[in-house]
Amino acid sequence: MLLARKLLEPFMLEINKLRTQTDTIIQNLVRKQVKDAEKTVNNILEVDAKRRAIQVELDQLRAEMNKVAKSIGKLKKEGNESEASKAQARTGEIKQRIKELEEDTRQVDQQLTDQLLTLPNTPHESVPVGKSADDNEVVSETELKKDFGFKAKPHWDLAVEHDIIDWKRGVKVTGAGFPIYKGKGARLQRALITYFLEKAGAAGYTEYQPPLLVNEDSAYGTGQLPDKDGQMYHATGDNFYLIPTAEVPITNIFRGDIVKESEFPIKACGYTPCFRREAGSYGKDVKGLNRLHQFDKVELVQIVHPDKSYETLEDMTQHVEGLLEDLGLPYRRLLLCTGDMSFTSAKTFDLEVYSAAQERWLEVSSVSNFETYQTNRLKLRFKDENKKTQLCHSLNGSALALPRIVAALLENYQQEDGSILIPKCLQPYTGFEKIG
Repeated sequence: MLLARKLLEPFMLEINKLRTQTDTIIQNLVRKQVKDAEKTVNNILEVDAKRRAIQVELDQLRAEMNKVAKSIGKLKKEGNESEASKAQARTGEIKQRIKELEEDTRQVDQQLTDQLLTLPNTPHESVPVGKSADDNEVVSETELKKDFGFKAKPHWDLAVEHDIIDWKRGVKVTGAGFPIYKGKGARLQRALITYFLEKAGAAGYTEYQPPLLVNEDSAYGTGQLPDKDGQMYHATGDNFYLIPTAEVPITNIFRGDIVKESEFPIKACGYTPCFRREAGSYGKDVKGLNRLHQFDKVELVQIVHPDKSYETLEDMTQHVEGLLEDLGLPYRRLLLCTGDMSFTSAKTFDLEVYSAAQERWLEVSSVSNFETYQTNRLKLRFKDENKKTQLCHSLNGSALALPRIVAALLENYQQEDGSILIPKCLQPYTGFEKIG
């Protein structure tokens, strides 16, 4: 855990909001399926009240210390040694009490920080209330190709037949969830990455190549810690974390900045491998490329004016939909309900592609508006036209995560003769028109 005082500072705006909008925040946390929301918020406010009471006493004692210290010299000058001695004794008592209160402050700060870190973002009013993925709303859906005229094979069989993914050697080298792409499989991966990055660049995003390991400050800044502590790979020797998504290092590039309003929107993108332990995953959800511990992804990040963030959320989602349309994959857009949203999100759209052989939908992108949740932790601000400092809004979206895109391409583009066609938009990057 970071030093409490260091972490607590950016939360002061959050504490002020809890004090002034208590009932609204509790209601929103209940909507997000937070257990004991009222008790949690009230506990935070109790600790906050204790902290403020300590601070009041500290301020009074420090003021008294200054007053008494000034009086000592005057009393000695007047020859009043008895009163000067009493004053000196009083300064000793004050110093001891201040020392005790400062230690109390450190403990209370740590307690308050720990509690605030467990509070998720509150959902936007347009987010439907629900408990699980079953309650998500389907916003739109493209037409499905339901009849191939032959029995469609799952991508894990197709990959073996065409020798483009080696599952067994991936297990030998590392373990389950770390496939080895080879030949045309590796070239398809590279083609997708290049295509996605070029489309992002054409949309005005600046490309970054960020570190794959981040420090605690970065992981706390975007909300991965403490929420995803058990899901992240931790390099304990240096206390670094392998990134679960490029969102973490790219967003943290701007941590602590006060940006100019004229710089909005700040649009950043990047390709990175991503690392997730995915503890508790099992069954059909982990077969083949469905769920991996290491995978490739192109990520979009935007830092925007608060008035523009929901317009930006729609623009980013449409960008991802455009990629899926270019690839010719059947997809649908979901609006996640309060119970299926991430810890940090205020509103999220998921994009899912249809797996022809598995006959199920696979999530390939989440596009989220975090409003001020991340920027508050990051102290990422801007000065408005009145020179008042405000928090920016941050958003991110996958554009796109490769494993399930590859799975969908293999399954949806398979032919009766066993070959797999390559979408025309990718052919200039792959150098071939089909696999097999």
